[in-house]
Amino acid sequence: MKKTFCFVLGSVLTLIFCSATAGASEKQITYDDLPAAVQKTAQRETNGATVRRYSKEVENGKVEYEVEMIVAGKSKDISIDLSGKVVEIEQQVSLDAVPVAALAAIRKGAAGGSIRKIEQVSSNSEIAYEAQILNNGQHREIRVHADGSAAPEQN
Repeated sequence: MKKTFCFVLGSVLTLIFCSATAGASEKQITYDDLPAAVQKTAQRETNGATVRRYSKEVENGKVEYEVEMIVAGKSKDISIDLSGKVVEIEQQVSLDAVPVAALAAIRKGAAGGSIRKIEQVSSNSEIAYEAQILNNGQHREIRVHADGSAAPEQN
């Protein structure tokens, strides 16, 4: 019985992992690996920043490039499409830069955990706030709109 349970649990965990990673793949690359239009955007967007890494991500058949950097001591990640258009910016912000309603929702959702970092995520015309929470050794994220309502992850 115990062996069967362990086998079933292992199978379920493997299935969950495989389905979670099937739609997306990310590969670290160099600046020289970026297409010309992406290089131009990356160069403009990283002016005055320390670049940590470049990566290429394919999710649901869609290719995007990400530039991870540090600006004024805070993290900033920019996703760029093949044409060189910035499609998303994730930028670390201080607690006082988060709207009151969003911060209240994040604190409520943290429920005894500690807020490790908050990023403002801008894509299209939407702005959301993503908080990284540590609670009893477990890491998780809370994502809300400025008004404190839940903000689902966009694809």
